[in-house]
Amino acid sequence: VPAANLLGEENKGFRIAMAGLDGGRIGIASQAVGIAEAALQESLALFAARPESDPFGDREMADFRLAEMATKIDAARLLVERAAAAKDAGKPHTREAAMAKLFASQTANEATREAVALAGRAGISGRNGVERLLRDARITELYEGTTEIQKLVISRQILGEGAA
Repeated sequence: VPAANLLGEENKGFRIAMAGLDGGRIGIASQAVGIAEAALQESLALFAARPESDPFGDREMADFRLAEMATKIDAARLLVERAAAAKDAGKPHTREAAMAKLFASQTANEATREAVALAGRAGISGRNGVERLLRDARITELYEGTTEIQKLVISRQILGEGAA
């Protein structure tokens, strides 16, 4: 390739391509947080309509599941914000982006599975949006690098083997 046609420094293409994934991972992590938040809101709306003496199961257990869902969503959001802040500041953010994507995509999948379970039969009937959210959440663990790839990126970064 002639020097005039190079998109970056010669022999640095892989590093440039990998750095481009970091921003994409932050975007996917943000999407996953939104999906998880929507699942929580659907679940909260469902439970707001149910009486305190819930005939469909133990209300306190469901309350605890909702609390855990909300806590994980907040943690995922904070990881996304940290990664985005590092990117905006022009700092290396490979590890932060991978951590945000890993945790947020796992959280989205957990939250949507919980929302379907908490909704019971209505969760898979199409009467509310949680079954669609479950399908939407699944892809967040796949594109811009699978969950296993995120773990590999993170481990290489924390072991000092990563190229930032």
